[in-house]
Amino acid sequence: MGPRSLTARVLLLATAWSALALVVISIVISQLYRQSAERAFTDLLRAQLYNVINSITIGSDNQLSGSPQLGDLRFSQPETGWYWIIEPLGTFAARPLSSSSLGTSNISVPSILAVPFNNRYERFYPATDAFGNHVLVAETEVVLDGEGRAARFRVSGNLAVVEEDIQAFTRSLYIALAVFGLGSLVVNGLAILYGLLPLDGARRTLERVRRGEAERLEGEFPREIMPLANDINALIESNRRLVERARMQVGNLAHSLKTPIAVLLNEARLLDKPQSELVRSQAEAMQAQVQSYLSRARIAAQRESLLARTDIEPALERLVRVMRRLNPDKEFHLSVSPPGAALAMEQQDVEETIGNLLENAARFCETGVWITATPASGPQQEGDALRRTWVEMTVEDDGPGLEPDQIREAMKRGTRLDESKPGAGLGLSIVREITSEYQGMFELTRGPRGGLMARLLLPGVTKSVA
Repeated sequence: MGPRSLTARVLLLATAWSALALVVISIVISQLYRQSAERAFTDLLRAQLYNVINSITIGSDNQLSGSPQLGDLRFSQPETGWYWIIEPLGTFAARPLSSSSLGTSNISVPSILAVPFNNRYERFYPATDAFGNHVLVAETEVVLDGEGRAARFRVSGNLAVVEEDIQAFTRSLYIALAVFGLGSLVVNGLAILYGLLPLDGARRTLERVRRGEAERLEGEFPREIMPLANDINALIESNRRLVERARMQVGNLAHSLKTPIAVLLNEARLLDKPQSELVRSQAEAMQAQVQSYLSRARIAAQRESLLARTDIEPALERLVRVMRRLNPDKEFHLSVSPPGAALAMEQQDVEETIGNLLENAARFCETGVWITATPASGPQQEGDALRRTWVEMTVEDDGPGLEPDQIREAMKRGTRLDESKPGAGLGLSIVREITSEYQGMFELTRGPRGGLMARLLLPGVTKSVA
């Protein structure tokens, strides 16, 4: 799956959204739990503060008396950060009381301006005790009797307890969400792959049509894809009818011109020799050019057809058999790799192209002709969902060959470098035109054996992008 893959895009977006959603959810839940834990801790300190208040009275000796029982051993263990403290206020000269966990130390009291009392006459503030514990202090001031004697009551709790609880919850939350997230990603991935499976099936079926293995999209498609499949099948059928109609029109035109040209050739024999040669040569040239333009029209009608396919090896073997019978004194060597390779061309165009090259090579070779077909790299159309393959075909002889300026001259329409040989001089131009119509390439060079080598780059059967 590449960057242009619909499956890859959906999987990427679903994965990114799921990961982002899980991160946001984990942060929100963690913050909500922190707020709840801090609120519960504050409520606990408030309850313990009022338990201490209810446990203290003023004795007959005008001293504070009472022993708060808060049900928490940490108030009796030293340096825990859990303390209660009672301090007389104003003219009340009693001794202060504190829990045994505080020992002889104390906790500093901020001013009322820095931390004011709330509407319940309570205030909560963080502090650090003498042992380095970070604590939260709950404080209030209470009048103890009718004489107006009052005292300040404080209860503190260690904030490390809250942090440890929050951290333990957060770890458990992250683990749970991570497991859930991974499971969700797997399930989402499978669901997406399963949901997009019909599209992949349609792609494979279309690839079979491109290779010529099928004539239409076949299979069971979901209702969302079925209209597209029906339209593609209708397009293929319309293309097929267009090609058949073009072939029929080409055939009709060729048939209608065949008789007048034959009449001209027959009548040319009755003329004097100079006029006869002129009429005959012009009629033959006209016949070859008509055939050339008819071929171009037919190729243009079916060039983009999904069904154009010709197996290379059988087509070349038929041409070689014909050439061996016509030239028994010449050798023809054929090599096709890999076996089973095919061209995205009509068989008639392949035979006309290679046939012209074989005729030229057999005409000028000394001993033999070598024909090869191998895979090659070629231009790709940007944005094409199907990767084009190309086939390089060469036809080489061991004749005298051509110089560069002669090659340029030979590629011109109607040019014959050797007037002693028969022909209208249109063979190479026809090869060039057919190759160009199929968006391929054609060039002539001097081959390794010293003769002329014709090199063709022709479109092979299309493969899908992995």
